[in-house]
Amino acid sequence: MSLPSAEARSATTRVTRTFAFIDLCGFTDFCDSYGDDAAVGELVKLRASVRAAAPLFGVRVDKWLGDGVMLVGVEVEPIVAAVVAICNQMTDVGELPMRAGVATGPVIILEGDDYVGKAVNTAARLCDRAGAGAILAATEGLVLPEWVEAEGRPPLRVRGLAEPVQIASLSTIDGASPHATALAPAAAIMSVVDGLVRPLRALKRA
Repeated sequence: MSLPSAEARSATTRVTRTFAFIDLCGFTDFCDSYGDDAAVGELVKLRASVRAAAPLFGVRVDKWLGDGVMLVGVEVEPIVAAVVAICNQMTDVGELPMRAGVATGPVIILEGDDYVGKAVNTAARLCDRAGAGAILAATEGLVLPEWVEAEGRPPLRVRGLAEPVQIASLSTIDGASPHATALAPAAAIMSVVDGLVRPLRALKRA
């Protein structure tokens, strides 16, 4: 077997990163029931919340995934904080429940803008397997903000991984309300959007 060329090796970099996938549960059914305008309203709320939280916690939006998003961070704790804050915000103002998956570990950056490795796949699969309103995180390397708690769950077998993943379910500790003021601009945008799309949903129901 031949070794990769020097050019191929220079196009890759091995790093440790933390990944999160978040998406809206039941988006397709919501779109069918209430129409495109109402569905777009939910996407606007999600993106406003993500755009407010990402710089606040120092994480990056790697890509938008239709009714979801992929986040990347150098450290674990900021990603966890951002995911929990986004999901809490959407629970307050959105019509659809959220779900998310989080994992950290070594990956390869391919050509500067794509990630290849177990941690990416694990985070994506955990999001797929999470129930409505749930945030599932791989416990390996997991670091929590002081206002987030983790409840251990049975190991989970996920497609594409040979071994079960040790996981926990994440949630906000009762009474904690992180960065509510900083997320206020996103909440204001969501309020305006909701005022625009609510009549459309009412017409669809009629």
